[in-house]
Amino acid sequence: MTRLGYFRFAGRTAVLTGAASGIGEQLAYQLGELGSHLVLVDRDEPRLKLVADRVRTSHPGITVETIVADLADRSQVEGVATRILAEHPAIGLLINNAGIALGGRFDQVTVEEFETVMNVNFRAPMLLTHALLPALTAEPGSHLVNLSSLFGLIAPAGQSAYAASKFALRGLSQALHTELAENGVGVTTVHPGGIRTRIAESAIVGSNVPEADIEPHKRLFAALLTYPPEKAARQILVAVAKRKPRLLIALSAKAPDVLARLFPVGHARVMQFLTTSSVKLGARR
Repeated sequence: MTRLGYFRFAGRTAVLTGAASGIGEQLAYQLGELGSHLVLVDRDEPRLKLVADRVRTSHPGITVETIVADLADRSQVEGVATRILAEHPAIGLLINNAGIALGGRFDQVTVEEFETVMNVNFRAPMLLTHALLPALTAEPGSHLVNLSSLFGLIAPAGQSAYAASKFALRGLSQALHTELAENGVGVTTVHPGGIRTRIAESAIVGSNVPEADIEPHKRLFAALLTYPPEKAARQILVAVAKRKPRLLIALSAKAPDVLARLFPVGHARVMQFLTTSSVKLGARR
């Protein structure tokens, strides 16, 4: 097994998905500050262009490329990988950050909706990582980051698709951490808690979720998303620099992780009670 030293950002190419907003946007800005050349991927072309232009203006000495793609579409994911390999035979950092959410109980969502979440949150990072392995192994001391979630640690009711996708990504990442070390590639699995992003407002709603339940559930999750994305991005890059295999961001991820370890079965009821109580308390303030 190869012993990996401190990760060097400057002068290396970083590939980042979900780069147009939230944690991904902040990662793009901070990677630019660290001197990384960037390949930014997102389906939101206007916002992606805005982020890329800001990085170019602030850091004219680095190259910033953009690729517009819907990672729910397998052919587009494969196209992204083909283009990156052709233009970058060696890459230093791959961050699989793109993700979408789906609200609704398992019996309220369609198979197609469930599969869309699995395709973006798990299949896309799996395909990109597999396709770009030659480029990662060609760059000595490269690194892979997979953004799992708090819901890759616990699986609350109403989040069957999202939790399934994030648990799957967690499992893949843990296996790759051991496998890729032999090739000199580091792996970090990230479990963010309630980060202040657009994921709640942009979440898919299950086709069979009652109309009256939609807005209350969106308000519930939006109220829990309070942790600054720029702070989360900074912690991720510090974890990469130090080659940490696992990173939990915010108390909202760390506390449930401890509960799940202490109470493998009963933690779900505790979390439901705490979540409902915190939202009600916030509404009274």
